[in-house]
Amino acid sequence: MITGGCLCGKVRYEYEGDITEIALCHCSQCRQAQGSAFATNSPVDARKMRFSGQEYLTEFECNQNKVRAFCQCCGSPLYSLRKDIPNIMRLRLGTVESSLSCENRYHIFTASKAAWEVITDDYPQYETRKDA
Repeated sequence: MITGGCLCGKVRYEYEGDITEIALCHCSQCRQAQGSAFATNSPVDARKMRFSGQEYLTEFECNQNKVRAFCQCCGSPLYSLRKDIPNIMRLRLGTVESSLSCENRYHIFTASKAAWEVITDDYPQYETRKDA
């Protein structure tokens, strides 16, 4: 069981699954939403996620096909969801409190990474999506 939540603790979650991949996303939307050089995400089965404090969870529709969810009290980003694949959430791993390990890591959207960011690890890099 993987557990986590937002900064203020009003939104909590449990995930009954494993983290099988970690995407370090450098797209401009993730940089703006995270306020950082990249977002650290993992695709998870939305059917295995349980939230408490859902009344504090807000979904922002950032385009016609995608929502980003965050705590309306503290602003912590929790996940994003594409409407065309509703059973897959992209969990923001910075909100995970459980210990986890996953060696399947990669960078995506490196073609649009911040000019000041230097990638120094040896993880695979993809200019757009991994599956593109």
